[in-house]
Amino acid sequence: MTPAARRRALRHLVGVHRCSERWACGLVGLARSVARYRPRRRDDAELRARLRELAGQHRRFGYLRLHALLRREGLVINRKKTYRLYKADDLAVRRRRRGRPPERERLRLVVPKRRNQRWSMDFASDALWTGRRFRCLCLVAEATRESPALLADFAIGGERVVRVLDELAARHGLPEEIVMDNGPEFTGRALFAWSARTGVRLRFIQPGKPTQNAFVESFIGRFRDECLNQHWFGSLAEAARIIEAWRQHYNRERPHSALGYEAPERFARRLGALGPDEGPRPSPALALAPSPCYEVNNSPPPWT
Repeated sequence: MTPAARRRALRHLVGVHRCSERWACGLVGLARSVARYRPRRRDDAELRARLRELAGQHRRFGYLRLHALLRREGLVINRKKTYRLYKADDLAVRRRRRGRPPERERLRLVVPKRRNQRWSMDFASDALWTGRRFRCLCLVAEATRESPALLADFAIGGERVVRVLDELAARHGLPEEIVMDNGPEFTGRALFAWSARTGVRLRFIQPGKPTQNAFVESFIGRFRDECLNQHWFGSLAEAARIIEAWRQHYNRERPHSALGYEAPERFARRLGALGPDEGPRPSPALALAPSPCYEVNNSPPPWT
């Protein structure tokens, strides 16, 4: 007999046959505490309103990131409840499903363990409402997933990249190595001269294999989905202001799934900076052992 059937039998014995509750519970095999239990429904109006507000502010966030923000505010502790309310209010992010790509050999990416051990660098592009294109130089610290800089401009050459890296050196310090593709901004003389001056190793991925630079590619995907695709930029100054605000939010507030839904800056504080016993970074003139996932190239190509 199911619990629901036991309750119906109990109500019949007590209501129709005037049996005592104790005797009827013993007869149908139901505990008196279960028979007397009345469900108490909580008023989730405040929680649902805050969930809808956060979903409106961060329209590309899924329920797990929204749950992390709610838990940070002390409003909910059970992600299953967040998911239930998320589905009830129809807040799910709709995505286009792409066909499954063919099977291919995959290269293992090694996640760095120390802060400023390795950065990734690449470009993203977008357009103003007038149709004029602009570019964004994107940098990501792979260990902490922080974004040290997001530079938006109409043209960004190798010398401009060097100036950005020198500014970051004063504020954040420099990494041991930087991973990048084979674009002309990165394979010119300016960046190789900067590498020789600072001792930062330059690692270039194999042509046509952006998955070897997966950290910055993933970051650009989030950046495009949550910032570039959500705004209509009227001018370059407006685009730079909105992009910088998004970068600050990404570093300080946005829950990152790879960090246990912690914000990158909070994770970085726990991870700590480079220790004094790690010593100076080696010069790029020294022989380097090839990485299992990156092609190493520390000399200017002959065409530059």
